[in-house]
Amino acid sequence: MDVEIFRSLRLGPGAQALERAVAAFDAGVDPLVVATDVRREVPGLTPELASAALTQAQLRRRARAKFGAAAERMWFTPDGLEQATRAEVAAHRAGRFAALSGRLSRPANVADLCCGIGGDLQALSAAGCAVTGFDNDAMTVEAARANIEAVQLDAAVECLDVETLDVNSFDAVFIDPARRRDGRRVFDVNAVTPAWTFVRHLLASKPGAAKMAPGIPHHIVPPGVEAEWVSFGGDLKEAVLWASDLATRDVRRRATLLPGGETLTDADETPAEVLAPARFLYEPDPAVVRAHLVGAAAKQVNGGLLDATTAYITSDINVATPFARAFEITDVMPFSVKRLRQTLHERGVGAVTIMKRGSAVDVEQLRRDLRLNGRDHTVVVLALLNGRRGVILARPVT
Repeated sequence: MDVEIFRSLRLGPGAQALERAVAAFDAGVDPLVVATDVRREVPGLTPELASAALTQAQLRRRARAKFGAAAERMWFTPDGLEQATRAEVAAHRAGRFAALSGRLSRPANVADLCCGIGGDLQALSAAGCAVTGFDNDAMTVEAARANIEAVQLDAAVECLDVETLDVNSFDAVFIDPARRRDGRRVFDVNAVTPAWTFVRHLLASKPGAAKMAPGIPHHIVPPGVEAEWVSFGGDLKEAVLWASDLATRDVRRRATLLPGGETLTDADETPAEVLAPARFLYEPDPAVVRAHLVGAAAKQVNGGLLDATTAYITSDINVATPFARAFEITDVMPFSVKRLRQTLHERGVGAVTIMKRGSAVDVEQLRRDLRLNGRDHTVVVLALLNGRRGVILARPVT
């Protein structure tokens, strides 16, 4: 879709077609039927505009998971939606920039580099920052401007190559480098655009933050930079690198759990000993695991690790903690498909949830090999138990 088609989509036949398509998709109408209906019933609609309306309708419906009700009036590109931050996560991140405004006693002047469709622009502006977005794609910039207008926030967006921007006039910078190439997500930090070397230089030159994929290797995080891994509802979403005045003093690693906002840092970290399976098993939140803060989570429940190399915690006590899910252990045995199948059949188990760490077992093949036919349900945990392959049967603690 080009800029002119996009502009036409916002008024007249384009807007009418979009509204009609969203309503039809929401009603469960087959996409082919929706396409035919839109082209037939909306006068003055060109084939290009009809196609753009149908695509935008599908994008808006997908965007509800990230933007909630605001998605109904927002504008998207496929890559822009894919990379956009969930609204609650963006708001959490914008809170640190708002704190900078408090220290300055005025709105912090923030440059949002690679702003995409403007999700972070909205969050930063809503947090009270004076924010300007920059992106090098004209269509993306057009969508960002439309979104700022749609939510009635005061921000500006400019189309330029962010590597040419002089950031010295800004109090802080935020960058979300592109992690998609040819429509596919890239996970290598050296494959992001702008290049990782540019991101590193930016973090060394200004107070700021960089949104990165959560798999970023710990050893490449620059000295003096705080790395925060963020999950939402138990799903790992991103890693954020905080630099200069936006970093927390003496903190290198942080795990933050949303929507509650609970957080652990390496200041909470203590070495965890390896223990035999006790009464309870804890599975840490993925943000805790990626931040290498499993020892801190084990401390919360007065427990230890099942194995020094994997992230399962065991404890004799049941402690309510947001940092890990608790299970009550019912059985512990060496790994053997035959023995596991026999035990599950004896217990009348017909359905299992299989969890694993440090195991190469094919979960679906194991499920077939168990040949279950009972009525009960249990959790099967494949884990290393102090270096040995083991199986734990457990039930969730409610």
